[in-house]
Amino acid sequence: MTATIDPRYPVGRFQRPTGALTPSQRAAAIETLARAPQAFRAAIAGLSDAQLDTPYRDGGWTVRQVIHHVPDSHMNAYTRCKLGLTEDAPTIKPYDEARWAELPDAKSPLVEESLAMLEGLHARWVYMLRHMKPADFARVIQHPEWSGPMSLDQVLALYEWHCRHHTAHITTLRQQRGW
Repeated sequence: MTATIDPRYPVGRFQRPTGALTPSQRAAAIETLARAPQAFRAAIAGLSDAQLDTPYRDGGWTVRQVIHHVPDSHMNAYTRCKLGLTEDAPTIKPYDEARWAELPDAKSPLVEESLAMLEGLHARWVYMLRHMKPADFARVIQHPEWSGPMSLDQVLALYEWHCRHHTAHITTLRQQRGW
């Protein structure tokens, strides 16, 4: 019997680590972030505008909205990491992802621009992450929607998952549609 995959979570739900990441887990997560821009480029390679405007699931965002969402989300994550490194347990501001996805730029034809943003952002973010000391990953931020503080290790794990999560939305849709 084949297990049914929840189309909202094609790689499974995020599992928040309870402790510090090991050096090898941390390095692997950073490498996922380093490869993410190319993974998104590959995921949408050759798609037409009609395909980019296809929701990845019933009631879900379009591929185009996903591509615009990722740099929006990761800009926030990068800023949250910098706040965590420079302030003592700062409370970060959440944002309404669903409403951001309805703004004109999130439905725009500017897919290449969002991918370019992601490339530049990830280059900076990965550089910062690779130059952090192990103790830096224990620093925390306070997210009002999460119980308790989040370490920068947990933030890294979340966004490593986020890269795989949204890439899988697109690649799963392509596989289902035979694109």
